[in-house]
Amino acid sequence: MAADGTADVRPYVPSARRLERERFQRARTRRATAVAAASTLVTAVALFLVVVESPGWPRTRETFFNAHYAREALPHILDGLWLNIRLLVVCGAAVLLLGLLIAVARTLRGPVFFPLRALATAYTDFFRGLPLIICLLMVVFGVPALRLQGVTNDPVLLGGTALVLTYSAYVAEVFRAGIESVHAGQRAAARSLGLGSGQTLRYVVLPQAVRRVVPPLLNDLVSLQKDTGLVSIAGAVDAVYAAQITASKSFNYTPYVVAGLIFVALTIPMTRFTDAVTARMDRRRAQGGIV
Repeated sequence: MAADGTADVRPYVPSARRLERERFQRARTRRATAVAAASTLVTAVALFLVVVESPGWPRTRETFFNAHYAREALPHILDGLWLNIRLLVVCGAAVLLLGLLIAVARTLRGPVFFPLRALATAYTDFFRGLPLIICLLMVVFGVPALRLQGVTNDPVLLGGTALVLTYSAYVAEVFRAGIESVHAGQRAAARSLGLGSGQTLRYVVLPQAVRRVVPPLLNDLVSLQKDTGLVSIAGAVDAVYAAQITASKSFNYTPYVVAGLIFVALTIPMTRFTDAVTARMDRRRAQGGIV
């Protein structure tokens, strides 16, 4: 206490040992960064030399990395990419909604819901086991062959439907895992407070379940973003089909490389965002911030 009765607040002064430890940690971090950068540079140079010194590199460069054909194809590929982005947004929202409904149907309790649980289980088992490309072929070419009244023949809508059918099965299992990870005591506590089964699911179980499965859901959306290129099978002019059209005129495959690099450029930010969300949730869980 000071002479006037107030608290004597002294500035914090770290000890010499603490300062020495912090200097050591900074030096170790700088050394590790330098080693990582040097090893990365050496590896990149070695790979570059292996590729460019190979006997077939001149022909490969002309066929797959031709700047002239890349400039020629880029505007058409970007036009087609807009279709891929729209498919990602619309199909992603439909997949999340349908997947959540299927997951809820699989977790309903009571014998009266057995037919619904069996149907949801059969749906997920079938579409998780069916290759996506076969599902696309069946929907895109099989549905128009039925000649049903009022059913569209638009390849974009049919291709998007196939994507939703397949990915909703995967997403449903992710949601179901989240729902079943909620401890039974949460349901019991909610029921003891007077909440009904539906209210317990809506206000107690689903908020926790969805929060826990955000990282795997983002991973599924990353995969969906790449697989939107498969709608080109139906004849929809997306980025992949635009590259195919350009390549078929010159028999040069550079447009495919350009389309692939554009998809990679879109995927990397989504992947890094997924990693950041996962790391943030891990930190909160370690600190007890997530029930």
